Amino acid sequence: MRNQRWLILPAALFLFSCASVADRQGGTIRVVARVDLDRYIGKWYEIARLPNSFEKGLVCTTATYSIKKNGKISVVNEGRKDSAEGRASRATGTAWVVDPEEPGKLKVSFFWPFASDYWIIALDSEEYRFAMVAGSDRKFLWILSREPVMEGGLYDELVESARVMGFDTDSLYKVPQVCD
Repeated sequence: MRNQRWLILPAALFLFSCASVADRQGGTIRVVARVDLDRYIGKWYEIARLPNSFEKGLVCTTATYSIKKNGKISVVNEGRKDSAEGRASRATGTAWVVDPEEPGKLKVSFFWPFASDYWIIALDSEEYRFAMVAGSDRKFLWILSREPVMEGGLYDELVESARVMGFDTDSLYKVPQVCD
């Protein structure tokens, strides 16, 4: 069954990433066309990311999502500074779907009134075991998994998909997740 996954993954990524948006660079970033937020909520492990200032030096990073009473999404990002024994870091924010017709395009805010794009550009449509999230300007990219380790073949396919969309995949940082 696992070997069959690699055969259907490219087709699934294509079918469920059919909404696309032109960016300032003239290319397109494909956003998933369907997201079931009730299935998306929960804990995700950060497998890899493009370097950014607010996660500098963080390892063991996770993102935990839950639905608030007002329908928005609570976001709790956690990690450790430099090592599994390092100082804990936590950021809490709120995310929301901008347009119900494009559920893969969300906004997230950690400091009101500032918000950033949170676009789901790949998603395991069957089991919600992996996701790839990006900003609209290609400066931000995260590969997420429900488990702290991702199979190498799946990781490589997601990286290739991001590369085709114009992301600087050579700069991806694989996040150490040996943490518990």
